[in-house]
Amino acid sequence: MSFISKLRCALTLGQGVLVSLPEPTGKEDPIELFGEWFKQAKKSGIVLPESMTVSSVGADGRPSARVVLLKEFDAEGFVFYTNYSSRKGQELELHPLACLTFHWNILQRQVRIEGRVERVSQQQSEHYFHSRGRGSQIGAWASHQSQVIANRSILEKQVSNCKQEFADKEVPLPEFWGGYRVIPDTIEFWQGKADRLHDRFRYSCDAKGWKADRLSP
Repeated sequence: MSFISKLRCALTLGQGVLVSLPEPTGKEDPIELFGEWFKQAKKSGIVLPESMTVSSVGADGRPSARVVLLKEFDAEGFVFYTNYSSRKGQELELHPLACLTFHWNILQRQVRIEGRVERVSQQQSEHYFHSRGRGSQIGAWASHQSQVIANRSILEKQVSNCKQEFADKEVPLPEFWGGYRVIPDTIEFWQGKADRLHDRFRYSCDAKGWKADRLSP
C-alpha cells in the first residue's frame, strides 16, 4: 500500500477503506442503505452532508450541473427545492430525468442516484417554504433565478420592493417556486479503497424490484 493510500485510510478513520463492504444480495433496500450512509456522513463532521450535485440536460443535449441541498428523502424519492423558471427547472421540465451525486470525501464515499423527476405537491412545497427564514422567502420572490441582471443593486432593489410588498403579512409561496422529487431507478454506492480498487455496488429497479450488481472500479 502506497503512502498516499495509507494517508487516505488514516483520514477516513478506516471507514470502509480498510474493511470491505459486505457483498450485496439484492435483498437490501438501497434507500434504507442510503439512509445509513447519510447518518454516518452527518456523524463524520462533514459540513453540509446534504449537499448534492444535480445534473440535467438542456434542449440542445448539453449537460449542466449545480450543487443544491437534499431536503427530504423516503421510499418515494429524493426532494430538493428551487425556482421552476431557473435553468435546472426549465431543463427538468423539458427532460424530466436527473442524476444526483453525493460526495463525502472524509469517508471516501460517493452515492449516485438516477431517475425520473416530478414536482412535489403544492401543499408540500408550501409547508417547506414557510419553514424557511423570512429572508429566504423574500429572496425567492426577489430573484429571477438564472436570468441576467446588470448589477447587484438591481437585486437589492427587488429585495427592498418585496419587503415593502409583504410587510406585516405572511410571504406567500411563489407560483414559480417549489420542490422536485427524483424517483430513483438506479442507485450506486461507491466506497474508496486502497490502491484505487474501490467497491462499487449498483442497485437497479424494474417491475420485479431492486437487483444488485458489483461493478469493476
